[in-house]
Amino acid sequence: MTRVTVLTGGSTPERDVAFAGAAQVVRALRQRGYTVTVVDTVDGPLSAEAERRVLVPSVGRTPPTEAELKALEERELWAGLVELSEIADADLVFLVLHGRPGEGGTLQALLEAAGIAYTGSGPLGSALAMDKDVAKRLFQWAQVPTAPWVMWPADRSAIEHLGFPLVVKPSKVGSTVGLTVVNGYPDIEPAVATAYRYDDEVMLERFIPGRELTCGILGDRALAVGEIVPSHEIFDYECKYTPGMSQETFPPDLPRPVAAQVQSLALAVHRALKLQDFSRVDFKLHPDGTPYCLEANTLPGLTATSLLPQSAAAVGLGFPELCDRICQLTLRRAVQRNKVGASGSR
Repeated sequence: MTRVTVLTGGSTPERDVAFAGAAQVVRALRQRGYTVTVVDTVDGPLSAEAERRVLVPSVGRTPPTEAELKALEERELWAGLVELSEIADADLVFLVLHGRPGEGGTLQALLEAAGIAYTGSGPLGSALAMDKDVAKRLFQWAQVPTAPWVMWPADRSAIEHLGFPLVVKPSKVGSTVGLTVVNGYPDIEPAVATAYRYDDEVMLERFIPGRELTCGILGDRALAVGEIVPSHEIFDYECKYTPGMSQETFPPDLPRPVAAQVQSLALAVHRALKLQDFSRVDFKLHPDGTPYCLEANTLPGLTATSLLPQSAAAVGLGFPELCDRICQLTLRRAVQRNKVGASGSR
């Protein structure tokens, strides 16, 4: 029986999102017959009682406070994770983590160096996708439209080129944490200060009006396109994780050529960033018909309201089957890597 360790939690603003996703994944994998253990990167292996306490499917309306995050960061296990028998002896580690330490390539490099199979993209792809500035440069190289942007500090002429409204956001944080839409110069510096609370780099990006679209990738195949209609101006943290705060449609009412274009661009982004196994790519469909890529998610959410599971379900792939497929892709990759390693050592 395949032994899977679900690695989750973390000390980022998306800790609660990770736990909510892990609750779904653990249940699904056990349904599929896997032997499942759960490890929090902060508190280590979870007992059955701890699982019941922290693996809850709902996410709060706001992320943890800065004080809470600082306390969690001080307890992170990181280098000690690979010494845990629950990690070292697993057939694979299923990552349900969000934010830079667990999603940005550092953890992936640690697991790879230890020879431990894990789900999702490798260190390079994870780092490329997490850094929105670098990712957008690769979007351009792949001829995928993306909103114009500058990195802070920026001079007035560069900001005038972007125009208002514009989006101010941390460069390496997800779930719209620290993001602000600003409508004039006086609002920029307070928004930058908010973004700096979560990251050491801040991006200013032209706000693209239009419909919010997303497309999942599994293997090397684009799944169904979906549309999100949030209750707020943007698809923010509350709208993403509070049931009823957004309307999500898979597939949406789109002309077939437009949906096909979004799928093609999503796959181009997945390949340009050197991603593996699965991802989710988000777009804004401008009123002129141009899909602008916002970002790629290497470990997309797996909560009850998350978009990748909905994208998969729209092509007939239920949540347990999706998790099973991700595991099989990981195991197949591990076998291939072992073959290459054995061949190279001859």
